[in-house]
Amino acid sequence: MENVEIREFGPQDMALAGEIGALVGQLTSSPGAFAPERLAAMVSEGASRMFLLLAAGRVAGMLSMGVYTTPTGRKVWIEDVVVDVRYRGRGFGRMLVGHAVREARQLAPVTLMLTSRPSRVEANALYLSAGFEPKRTNVYKMEITDK
Repeated sequence: MENVEIREFGPQDMALAGEIGALVGQLTSSPGAFAPERLAAMVSEGASRMFLLLAAGRVAGMLSMGVYTTPTGRKVWIEDVVVDVRYRGRGFGRMLVGHAVREARQLAPVTLMLTSRPSRVEANALYLSAGFEPKRTNVYKMEITDK
């Protein structure tokens, strides 16, 4: 097995912004989906955490988690799960999701949630095999770009 490590992104990792940006580019084709300054904001705001999977010192995958509490309980959302195309098929996605589940357990009781486009067949199969269940709901979004 190759040298693999999962660690939480921190201020010391800002030099990895280019590799993280390349991963975001594999996740979405939305223009402006990544800006390096968002990494610093993520660390300083404290509501989000990002975990990097490093293979032989290179960023091979990532996963973000948002944590918040509402009147109906504590929630953790998994976001931006992606493994670099060069590293797929090695179980790295499963490692990242397993890591997120272990991190969420530390916050129990908690509801752990994620969304995934139906076209991401392998990702959806991974989430089901990891114990996630489909939730019958509609997801809506609104992009707010000005004050």
